Amino acid sequence: MRFLMTVKLYVLRRPGCDPAKCTGLKLARLGFVKLIKESRWAPRGTLILNPFAAQVVSPSDRAVVEARGVLAVDGSWTEARELFKPRLRGEHRRLPYLLAGNPVNYGEPYMLSTLEALAAALYIVGFPKEAERLLSIYKWGGTFMSLNRELLEAYAKAADAEEVEKVEREVKEV
Repeated sequence: MRFLMTVKLYVLRRPGCDPAKCTGLKLARLGFVKLIKESRWAPRGTLILNPFAAQVVSPSDRAVVEARGVLAVDGSWTEARELFKPRLRGEHRRLPYLLAGNPVNYGEPYMLSTLEALAAALYIVGFPKEAERLLSIYKWGGTFMSLNRELLEAYAKAADAEEVEKVEREVKEV
């Protein structure tokens, strides 16, 4: 598998995701990510996007992303807790407040597709061009950016997770 990105991206495919709507599968078909079918094959030390993680993704995670890449777990939101039961070794991070731009969960906070999650993480840690490149493979990718550009830029300007959480709190209070 060749990576078309400067950063290594991985998708752990779990049951429950509709293959016709699965952004992770399309990313793999196009060569943007390496598809992993079992958690034991997941590369160690990656930044793992986990909506249940205590710490938020921040620009201070850039070194981990450059060295080890980003892993997203792909499956149905209705079974989200089950998706993260397998033990994955790496730096678990949740994404801050963002709105989905995908047609399935449009406008819903935190309910991002795998594509949106990977793009958001890349943008926040300092790879905005790569994020936009990923989003360009879907017509609605631009919608995600238009809904979240200001937030993503604010998160990307933060020094660390504490500052990202401060921005997130301010947004949620409005």
